[in-house]
Amino acid sequence: MRTRAIVLLSGGLDSTTCLAWAQARYECMAISFMYGQRSTTELDAAKALTQRAGVEHRIINIDLSNLGGSALTDHSIDVPEQLQDGIPVTYVPARNTIFLSYALAAAEVFGAEAIVIGVNAVDYSGYPDCRPEYIEAFANMARLATKVGVEGKPLKFETPLLHLSKANIIRLGIEHDVDYSQTVSCYQADDQGRACGKCDSCRLRKQGFEDAGVADPTRYIP
Repeated sequence: MRTRAIVLLSGGLDSTTCLAWAQARYECMAISFMYGQRSTTELDAAKALTQRAGVEHRIINIDLSNLGGSALTDHSIDVPEQLQDGIPVTYVPARNTIFLSYALAAAEVFGAEAIVIGVNAVDYSGYPDCRPEYIEAFANMARLATKVGVEGKPLKFETPLLHLSKANIIRLGIEHDVDYSQTVSCYQADDQGRACGKCDSCRLRKQGFEDAGVADPTRYIP
């Protein structure tokens, strides 16, 4: 039997690539989050992708909109459509820490030996919880905070996209037969899952397809 992994899946380009990568190595369970985000069509994409892949999928409900503080969870803050200096307002405070904590619990409950997350430190928006030192610190915490860690069988944290450009992430996904037309990356996608083509996530995604020499299959708002 193959070992089991928990895969954090948003329904976007990066996490879908991670799921395909992980399926080649593990028996996977995908976890997505309804966290009060501006657009939930990414969750529709995640559902469809896992159904097509035959992967168990769970959606965890957390309402971070109660806190706000991010353009993704507070509708009074506009999603920027121009490049920003520093950490952008689309950063959701502590989001990856919250998500990874749930993944940590799921891994212990369901007997997984690895957690797979699509953080990237190359073509990304500058979020502090996407850096390698953050993942290393969280893994150290997990060794101290879990039954498996204390018993000498710490969880493995897999970050296959960490040092890849967006173009190389796309190439990796194509190697694993990912259909990127089914993914939703836009911060403010409409109710049909169509992308704005203007936000930071759309900009990075479009540039990635261009750099990879691959036709962009994204559905954009006319």
